[in-house]
Amino acid sequence: MQKTSVYQDKNSATKPTHKADNTNNKSALINLTRTDYSKPEVKSEEYTTKNSEKYNNIINKKYSSVEKIQSVLDEALGFCQVSQDFWQKGELENALEALDQAYSLILNVDSNDDPNLIQQKEDLRFMISKRILEIYASRNIVVNGDHNAIPIVLNNHIKAEIDLFTKGREKDFFIKSYKRSGRYRPFIVSELKKAGLPVELSWLPLIESGFNVVALSKARALGLWQFIPSTGYKFGLKRDIFIDERIDPVKSTKAAIAYLKELHNIFGDWNTVLASYNCGEGRVLRVIRSQNINYLDDFWDLYQRLPPETARYVPRFLATLHIIKNKKKYGLDSIYIDSPLEYETISVSKQVHLNDIAKNIGVSEKIIKELNPELRYNILPSDQYPLRVPLGKSEELLSKLDKISVCSPPRSTKSTEIVYHKVRRGESLSTIARSYRTSVESIMLANNMRKSNFIVAGKKLKIPQKGATYTPTYEHTSKYVVKRGDSLWIIAGRFNATTKNLQELNNLSNTNLHIGQVLKIPGQKDERLPTTKESLRTYLVKFGDSPFMIAKLHNMPLERFLRTNNLTPRSKIYPGQKVYVE
Repeated sequence: MQKTSVYQDKNSATKPTHKADNTNNKSALINLTRTDYSKPEVKSEEYTTKNSEKYNNIINKKYSSVEKIQSVLDEALGFCQVSQDFWQKGELENALEALDQAYSLILNVDSNDDPNLIQQKEDLRFMISKRILEIYASRNIVVNGDHNAIPIVLNNHIKAEIDLFTKGREKDFFIKSYKRSGRYRPFIVSELKKAGLPVELSWLPLIESGFNVVALSKARALGLWQFIPSTGYKFGLKRDIFIDERIDPVKSTKAAIAYLKELHNIFGDWNTVLASYNCGEGRVLRVIRSQNINYLDDFWDLYQRLPPETARYVPRFLATLHIIKNKKKYGLDSIYIDSPLEYETISVSKQVHLNDIAKNIGVSEKIIKELNPELRYNILPSDQYPLRVPLGKSEELLSKLDKISVCSPPRSTKSTEIVYHKVRRGESLSTIARSYRTSVESIMLANNMRKSNFIVAGKKLKIPQKGATYTPTYEHTSKYVVKRGDSLWIIAGRFNATTKNLQELNNLSNTNLHIGQVLKIPGQKDERLPTTKESLRTYLVKFGDSPFMIAKLHNMPLERFLRTNNLTPRSKIYPGQKVYVE
């Protein structure tokens, strides 16, 4: 028996299910079909009436107990993750089928007026509807700079920003920012193309920082892409007494692209992604949930309910795109932009001042500083540091390096700062204290702890420290074999790590991977990938089993269980059936 649940955009009339017409999906009427759970046909006499009654008590048309409901919601979330894995590998039909399965599960849930369960159910509904739109968008849009992957609309909000940039009080800011863009935009464009993101995003730093690498906001956001410390750390940007990688245009660009990708996985449309980049995904999700309509991809429905700065942020970006696409109309065709930065890199393992380096190779300190903006005090760290120098100057510096005297960084006069650290699996207070260059006793005192061994993964600790920031060290690592479709960013997200962690742990000079490559993963149990079915065990399906439950029981990712047994998210399994498990 088929039942249908309908999500409808406020402007849509009628539309067939997602298996039929794939055109005009962004405002489509989305039909999510499900098949009722019913008792599988029992062919073996070994199952008694008692077993059948037990099965019927477990699998009902409406789940009622909190434990059962939570289990079903967890299973639905598992199918959402499987859908994401399929989508990243380009298997769009399997991705949609997994979402169908997830939706059929939550339709079967009676949340029993439990606020927590109600919220989880609504979050899953929202996630599923957004993921479907995202999958259809990836079907119908070739994401490159020549196609309008970012819809460039023109309304009164955008016209007002165009006027400010071209003839209002911000005209001077826009022209100076446009000139500076030439230094950094070519690299940003190349990285966006590698990541498969719209090259129009290369103009985002104009709105964020005016293409000023040392721009600092009132919220302490820093650099071209205006990272605050916590978000920078999340995406692998280091900060210590010598360096702040938020200021480095190369490293911060890669981190910003990873962040934009993550936001696009959540929201699916670029206007909402940009709003989230400005004020945080949590804020935007709260606004979306408060909508009285079923929000499906229309940023302008949110416009009036966003913080004023964020409400202007997207129109300012779209205004920038309009101006750039019509340079002659707005008087930019006669303006010369700066040339891209050109340099070569040399590895230096001596703590020296940039001014001394500049004098010895015959260039100004300003040029060296511009190439290495992340150096907070213009002093190199004592360990191996990849210093950028003007073209043709690396050999000259190498020959004179021994003559340059060692320089010590200035001592901080600031009082002890408190930073926060989220405990990872496998960490202890001693490893955390070592990483922050503090003591176990200081951490215990700051957190009112009586026992040094009483920490759990996920707990946030206050870390008293002066200037140093966290560099992860791991007591436990596991191994992961790179599969087709994997990237360093995808693997890092899967194991709650950062690309920077993985590069450092595996001594990778870049993010390129090859199939079959073995990576060390911080703080995880081994994930061994059986290559043949001879290395697997068989499992006999029982009443009440589902692919999700079996995979969870044997500590297998659901997607791998399905692939190992040649199943799809829609496949049914029956009591007595043999399946392969690890």
